[in-house]
Order: sequence, then C-alpha cells, then structure tokens
Amino acid sequence: MKTSRRSFLKIGGICALGIGSLPAIKTFASNQPEFKPYPNALIPKGQWAMVVDMKKCAEEGPKGCVDCIKACDDTHNIPDIPGPKEEIKWIWTESFESAFPGQDIANKEIRESKAVVLCNQCTNPPCVRVCPTQATWKRKVEDGGIVMMDYHRCIGCRYCMAACPYGSRSFNFRDPRPYIKHLNMDFPTRERGVVEKCNFCTERLAKGQLPACVDACKAKALTFGDLGDPNSPARKLIDKHFTLRRKAELGTGPNVYYII
Repeated sequence: MKTSRRSFLKIGGICALGIGSLPAIKTFASNQPEFKPYPNALIPKGQWAMVVDMKKCAEEGPKGCVDCIKACDDTHNIPDIPGPKEEIKWIWTESFESAFPGQDIANKEIRESKAVVLCNQCTNPPCVRVCPTQATWKRKVEDGGIVMMDYHRCIGCRYCMAACPYGSRSFNFRDPRPYIKHLNMDFPTRERGVVEKCNFCTERLAKGQLPACVDACKAKALTFGDLGDPNSPARKLIDKHFTLRRKAELGTGPNVYYII
C-alpha cells in the first residue's frame, strides 16, 4: 500500500502529539525554518498590510459588491461549498458588530455597515505558535512577513483554527475539488482534511502584482502596501485617517486596518 507524504506526516504528527507536551509543541512551532511552497516567490521586503475603507464599501449600497470575493475565489481555487459549517472563506463580509465586538460607535451608518474581513496577517500570529507540524508558518520580515500555509504538512488537527481569534481559517471537511467553479492551473488545489486561508496573494506579489482583491475592487476601497515605507499608499492612508484593527487588544498585531 502506497503512503503519501501527507499521510506519513499525519501519522507522525499524531504520534508527536501523543508523546509530547504542550510546551514542547510551542517550542517546536516557534522555531520556524524557511519553507517555501512557491520556491521562486521572493517577496519584496516590508511590513505588508491592507487598508479597508469602509466608507467606500458602503457607497456600493446595502448589499455591497462581491468583486473582491469573486476575484479571490477564482484566483485561489476556492470551492463553493454551501452551508456555514463547510464553506471555505478567504475573504468575506461580516456585520460591524461581529467584526469589531465591544466597539461602541455612535454613528448608526457605521454600526449597520458591513466589513470586509480576511486573515489579518498578524505580526504575532497565535496560529503559528500552536501548529505541531509547522504547516502554518510566518515568513521573515525580509521576505514579506506574511503568514503562510504549507498544505502538504497540514494534518487537519485544527489547532490553528482554535487559536485564531478572527475566524480567518477554513477546514475542508470534504474533497473541495468538485466544488471549484473556475479552475486556475497556476495555483494548487487542496484536499480533504486541510486548513486554508488568505495568503495576501503571495504568488502575485512575487510577480510584482497587487493582491487579486485589490485589483478587482472598483470602489478602490482596498489598499495594499508597506507600512514601513512613508511613501506607500497604505502608510499614507493610515497616517491621514482614523483607523480600527480587529481585536488589536489581544496583542496579535493585525496588519489589516479599517477606515471608518
């Protein structure tokens, strides 16, 4: 009987969980080697971040538009699986109250608005610390600092999902491939038992392109850039406007900012 690399890693991971203690797992996961699902994906240096202008999103009407979601889905082979339990989401919308719990905003229009949400690409990501197989890992700052997923290493333990305070990760309860509407041959598909999430379009950044969602946004509500560069469009927006970050009080250092 043939054993796939992922099956072997799953067996090894389960064994490690059985004999190891939690502190040992944290130590193992914190010493991240430089895994690269895209061998030639040399991302420019910088603290990459996304700025979401909720006012511009609101101008699209109460239902908003889904151009950013559709572009992300098509680019990353995200399956269209119905139902809140099994659906796969990289970028989606939530109510303001759900996205920013505890924020007492008097403005009714803001309170009733929808927020575009995605992986916050945390500076201090809890998902990375808990992963026993290093399937989720963070690039070094000089290589973009983006939180990545190695699908082949994922054993489906879902520790990262439990650790993420933003609900930004999805689990493939079934084979997602039959549910892909438009297959993009330039991006890998996943399989059952694998966790996935937004990667800030690392494969596009390596080619000098913006994330697919940013390119697709007709309202120009999404801005991407290097916060360490004073001339970056993202940096200029944050310096000019009052912004919120989701659950920043948790110390995760989210790199998605919201203009309200």
